[in-house]
Amino acid sequence: MGLRLVAPYVGVSLQSSSAVIGVALAAIALGAWTGGRLADEVGPRRLLPPALAVAGTMTCLTLPVVRTAGPMLQHGDAASITILAVLAVFAPSACMASVTPMVIKLQLSDLARTGTVVGRLSGIGTLGGISATFITGFVLLAALPTSVIVVSLGLAALVLGLGLGVGRGHWRQPPLWVVLLGLISAALPVVTPSPCTVETAYHCARVVDDPARSTGRLLVLDDLVHSYVDERDPTYLSLAYVQVIASVADVASPPRQPLRALHLGAGGLTIPRYLAATRPGSLSRVLEIDGGVLVLDRARLLPQPIPGLEVDVGDARVRLAQEQPSSRDLVVGDAFGGLAVPWHLTTREVTAQIARVLRPDGIYAINVIDFPPNAFVRAEVATIAAILPNVALVGGPDALAGRAGGNFVAVASAGELPLAALSRRLAERGTPVTVAGRDATRRFAAGSPVLRDDYAPVDQLITRQAR
Repeated sequence: MGLRLVAPYVGVSLQSSSAVIGVALAAIALGAWTGGRLADEVGPRRLLPPALAVAGTMTCLTLPVVRTAGPMLQHGDAASITILAVLAVFAPSACMASVTPMVIKLQLSDLARTGTVVGRLSGIGTLGGISATFITGFVLLAALPTSVIVVSLGLAALVLGLGLGVGRGHWRQPPLWVVLLGLISAALPVVTPSPCTVETAYHCARVVDDPARSTGRLLVLDDLVHSYVDERDPTYLSLAYVQVIASVADVASPPRQPLRALHLGAGGLTIPRYLAATRPGSLSRVLEIDGGVLVLDRARLLPQPIPGLEVDVGDARVRLAQEQPSSRDLVVGDAFGGLAVPWHLTTREVTAQIARVLRPDGIYAINVIDFPPNAFVRAEVATIAAILPNVALVGGPDALAGRAGGNFVAVASAGELPLAALSRRLAERGTPVTVAGRDATRRFAAGSPVLRDDYAPVDQLITRQAR
């Protein structure tokens, strides 16, 4: 849940995942330690109802706090990611964790049975954590918006604290201000609206209108623009890297000749739509792990169905293994988790799978993002070159020279690449990029590691500070 809260502002990466997990564990440790000390000094019957109520209030406060601070922390550096993770998960996790030692203290009526009591409650707590993980990951996040889950959890803890507070004995009612703050916090998401048009199983997704073009729409997943779609004109391509991939398709075979294309990642389905318009009869199979993105595409971006389109919802690496050998003229890699291509789609092993499905003169084009010193794109080019002998890199002149970052498109084939035709087509479009030939591309990647399934540190190779 914490990762879903921070993703719209700092993306999904190894760093953001590590920050959320590390902060949550630190909060649990501090909460358990503090809760135990307080249970000994004050007594659990007086503390447990207020502790639950405070935990519920802190949980309800999470949404407005993150949505207010998130836009100010969209730098992508380690400090911003960690600060946002603290705001998202530290207070509720610490407060929830303080409850466990209080419950243990209540159950310890016989010191001779300390091991039994502690072991039983520890086991119950672990089973609860396992159940919560599966229920949240498999059911809740797919069925409900994050805001509904967070507010429901907060209100449940608040109500439980109030329920214990009205019991008999020495239970102490939660302070009125805590209850009022919790109720107000539960209502605040109404005035701090979600940044998402829709929350899919994997992303905070939104569609943004282009103020300069009435029919232009941008698809934004978490904190990154993934696609630009013109509702009326499928040949209008705003993003430079999309122009590069479209130009590769243009020169892959004679004009108007249909292509059989495979797309790893859907985005706004810009390239499949372009192929259907420029090469009638083309067949495009799209492998997309997030079915919610496809639903949003159809609802908000695509006015009409795309001819020849087949969509397969599932992990691209798994679905790729089902492709027939020598069955595709073009394979397009445009799958992202935050700034990074998912690591299992970057390795030598997956490149071998792609080479298997390409026809002898078929072309593989993959979009990657990197910044100086461009360690990731260099490693990815070296990895592709280990399987497909002819590789060219297309990017902005400053990016290729190592002075800037941005999108690169690596183009590869077992046969000769039509680089002269590609350069001419890009010049016709006015796309501000340079095509580095085979020799220049190999020099660019010289000395870089080949990524493998057992070693692919993609997130660490990308220099995020340059964003």
